[in-house]
Amino acid sequence: MRERLSALDERSGEIFRRIVESYLESGEPLGSRSLSRLLPMSLSPASVRNVMSDLEDLGLIYSPHISAGRLPTQVGLRFFVDAFMQVGDLSAEDRASIDRHVRRNDRDQSVETLLTEASQMLSGMSRGAGLVITAKSDPVLKHVEFMRLAPTKALAVLVGDHDQVENRIIELPAGVTSSQLTEAANFLNAHLAGQTLPEVRGQLEKVKETVRRELDTLSQDLVERGLAIWSGSETEGNPTKLIVRGRANLLEGLAGAEDIDRLRMLFDDLEKKDSLIEILNLAESGPGVRIFIGSENKLFSLSGSSLIVAPYRDGDDKIVGAVGVIGPTRLNYSRIVPMVDYTAQLMSRLSR
Repeated sequence: MRERLSALDERSGEIFRRIVESYLESGEPLGSRSLSRLLPMSLSPASVRNVMSDLEDLGLIYSPHISAGRLPTQVGLRFFVDAFMQVGDLSAEDRASIDRHVRRNDRDQSVETLLTEASQMLSGMSRGAGLVITAKSDPVLKHVEFMRLAPTKALAVLVGDHDQVENRIIELPAGVTSSQLTEAANFLNAHLAGQTLPEVRGQLEKVKETVRRELDTLSQDLVERGLAIWSGSETEGNPTKLIVRGRANLLEGLAGAEDIDRLRMLFDDLEKKDSLIEILNLAESGPGVRIFIGSENKLFSLSGSSLIVAPYRDGDDKIVGAVGVIGPTRLNYSRIVPMVDYTAQLMSRLSR
């Protein structure tokens, strides 16, 4: 980076900046003749071409085909973002729009509804795909019920706050009766409601004597089986939740079948559990907003997409998720970076 920066004088730096800004605005190559008319200094097209040749040697720009103008390489885009891009403050209009969408309208509004609003908002404002990832949270226990399905099977139903429902089939102890199913559920509802599952398991250790006093052996077994099956569900499947809105935005400007295939790869990547963990790791790997361009991260290297992402935290300053924008490499980085940053700050406040 420093070597490339030291190799640029005022003239070559201005030409490079114009090429990148033109690409970010239109996606089209910028030729020497057009460039010579845009520059604040007087340079002939031939002189501009000489500077372009030097910039190509530095790996910052390239020609998509003979006699074309120049486009920035991925290395050039990274160099521009790090050395040239000025990230301004969020505009009053953008701030008001984010505030309007990312807020809790009432205490009963689910976290998922809030996250969906945030993802939709980022998509609409960026013209990319808005992305929100949240770690799977432990619901607060509201109600428990055991429903017999067969002589040796029952459905264990856990209802959490905001009416999330977890259903799991459990094996019944031999000889358990319907009244014992009800007794076990009543015990959990009376002693353990209003707590998360980890809290319930900890509390159960403390009330073992009460369990033995109030429940018979089969009912005790039912309580432990129910908690065990719910505990196991926390590690099964995907420990994170992904919400992506605005995927159709990524279809705009695609040139042909090759671009469509690359976009399909991106969507496939987003559905993988490892990909979600990778995005969270990317967000956690540095403070504030992170920018990943094209092949800079292995997750989107095949699709050639860019990712702008920032983590958000809970009241204990623990990272519990990430918000971001996925799009083509010609995203409006200077506008989207403060947008993602402010959204992450709002999500952090709402997560406390």
